[in-house]
Amino acid sequence: MRQDEIWDAETAQRYDTPGTGMFAPEVLEPAVDRLARLAGDGRALEFAVGTGRVAVPLSERGVSVAGIELSQPMVDQLRTKVDEATIPVVIGDMATATAPGEYSLVYLVYNTISNLLTQAEQTECFRNAARHLTPGGRFVIELWVPELRKLPPGQQAMVWLCEPGYIGLDTYDVLRQHVISHHFRFDETRQARLSRSPHRYIWPAELDLMAQLAGFELESRHADWAGAAFTAESRSHVSVYRIPPGG
Repeated sequence: MRQDEIWDAETAQRYDTPGTGMFAPEVLEPAVDRLARLAGDGRALEFAVGTGRVAVPLSERGVSVAGIELSQPMVDQLRTKVDEATIPVVIGDMATATAPGEYSLVYLVYNTISNLLTQAEQTECFRNAARHLTPGGRFVIELWVPELRKLPPGQQAMVWLCEPGYIGLDTYDVLRQHVISHHFRFDETRQARLSRSPHRYIWPAELDLMAQLAGFELESRHADWAGAAFTAESRSHVSVYRIPPGG
């Protein structure tokens, strides 16, 4: 599965779920609040901007936001909300594409760095973020923590969420650090809709090393956007990396 096959026109049309899921206020507002504070008076660049779930409300806070996005259909959906002048977008791979200008903040939310399926690509993504940032600028990553402790010996699959109308199941390839997320959505009929997405999971320590190779220092790590402590039991993290002010 290639990323351009996953993020097609059909996916873009049903991606937005206003008020629920990843668009729920309790999910979205803390992220926008934190990013607005980190951007300050500078410009922000979102890698994998998608349909503007975060970029649009961040722009409405007065932050100048631009984006890089691989999928033209996702950008087409974004354009139903804001025009090119409001949130300019470069079509391309977030590991290599460049956006004009310099930024005080680059951010990657909702596990999107794991869409890059090799360690080399993920490391290059850090280098690309560094290329866009002014000295003292920050790169923010929201990412889940691999839950391999819950995977019984000899078993390759794990259900991570089961609720009415939805089952989420991950299958792991621990040699390559690959996981495929399977999303089953169903109703009262016999029919179910399956969507899948491949990822390369990254341990926090590995992520920190990628950052160091690109010239970043870890500034903070929390379990969520609201600033909860990151512990051994945390299922995700928000990590803030910074280019040294004199760098």
